[in-house]
Amino acid sequence: MDEKNILVTGGAGFIGARFLHNLLEREEFHGNVVCFDSLTYAANVDLIEPFQKDSRYTFIEGDICEKQKVRSVLSAYDIDMIINFAAETHVDRSIKNPKIFVKTNLYGTFRLLEAARRKEGVHFHQISTDEVFGSCEKAGLFSEKTPYDPQSPYSATKASADHMVRSYMNTYGLKATISYCSNNFGPGQNKEKFIPKIITSLLDKMPFPIYGHGEHIRDWLFVDDHIDALFLILNSDKTHDSYAISASNQMKNIDVARLIVDLFCEKEGLDNEEYYSLITYIKDRPGHDFCYGIDPSKIRKDLGFEPKHNFKEALSKTIDWYKATYEEAFSTF
Repeated sequence: MDEKNILVTGGAGFIGARFLHNLLEREEFHGNVVCFDSLTYAANVDLIEPFQKDSRYTFIEGDICEKQKVRSVLSAYDIDMIINFAAETHVDRSIKNPKIFVKTNLYGTFRLLEAARRKEGVHFHQISTDEVFGSCEKAGLFSEKTPYDPQSPYSATKASADHMVRSYMNTYGLKATISYCSNNFGPGQNKEKFIPKIITSLLDKMPFPIYGHGEHIRDWLFVDDHIDALFLILNSDKTHDSYAISASNQMKNIDVARLIVDLFCEKEGLDNEEYYSLITYIKDRPGHDFCYGIDPSKIRKDLGFEPKHNFKEALSKTIDWYKATYEEAFSTF
């Protein structure tokens, strides 16, 4: 991987930008990397701005649905590896407007696959999600062998894209891998997401919503642990394979919310009971999966993956980042 020319789609998003950061920190990386992003609402150009001076890095604004532009990038930069982070990811948005999810998540992946199969030797990696498996309250933890059972337009389009990747492996012999990650969190995540939404609401001392009674269970993965797992996959000789990535941090949403309040109030010397009152229970959304949880046994056994970050400490680091960003924004007024 350290000698490859890599195309990172969705590189201005939360996880893609973190991948670029970790890749370009590696002195042993002697290839080139192209960040390809359409800069929608989910992009954050501040996350990729530090890379501009690195001679190994190029940014190209573009949509993965643009056939000719995608093909020209693969040719012009002699791309050896595509890592597809580009996706619409917010379930609530997929319920309101599923069309854009079909376009980006399914058709966009198709366009990338078409370009990849026409260039010899390209390794295609698809960033998938545990949500393609549905809800795990009856089936136990998800694994690579769990049947797909998507329950939202978002997860259905991601599942469809995964099936396309597999079909290109089998039909065209494309070198490809797929990874299923649990819920990511960390510095730089879009403020619509669960953990940043709570932190930024606490900073503004504003109410924040919790669906239902907060009993839904999610499996939390610090973004840097996710990136470490991806490096293991991409540096291995594995192709035509898939890996489920998790740090085994299953928690109820209400417990995560309360822990964030506790950590925030401890840092600020505030009364946590007062801030608990900001929790606002709202009507559950349609088709809401109750429980996610991943069994990471395969990636631990085959590739030696071990998460490095304690959940509580990583959450504390995330709170510090949003607090510093918040204070910096206000200092400019």
